[in-house]
Amino acid sequence: MTPRRDAPGPRYPALIQLLRTAEVLWNSSRVLFGQWGLSPSQFNILNVLTDQPEGLSQTELSRLLIMHRSNVTGLVDRLEERGLVQRREDTEDRRAYRVVLSAEGRKLIGEILPYYYGAAEEVWGDLPVNHTRQMLSGLNDVCANATRLAGRVAKS
Repeated sequence: MTPRRDAPGPRYPALIQLLRTAEVLWNSSRVLFGQWGLSPSQFNILNVLTDQPEGLSQTELSRLLIMHRSNVTGLVDRLEERGLVQRREDTEDRRAYRVVLSAEGRKLIGEILPYYYGAAEEVWGDLPVNHTRQMLSGLNDVCANATRLAGRVAKS
């Protein structure tokens, strides 16, 4: 059971700002990737596949992207229709497919990544790199704490 409080704690505003920031980043990424006719989730699939010449199963993609496998199926379907990815039979499991970038997908992600990397740095502005490293460490802790809390709540 989650402990109760009658008022927000001193870190509550940071949590609210983190949620706002995540929403703004997601909406901004819609605009950025929309230039290439992609959703942020479609871009994420292409980006993850960039370093996977043998491809990934849809289950592996769903784990890496933290989304339900059924959502991955629809995203891969749309990317395949555009000729950006291909499904290939898995040589070790004939019931499964490996999703790989097509030549067209590799070309497109190669075009997008320089803009993406530039935008990623621009988002941080003048924030010092050592500060972002501290934030990353803290955010990893927040993520682990949220995962534990969700597990406890699910069990109760």
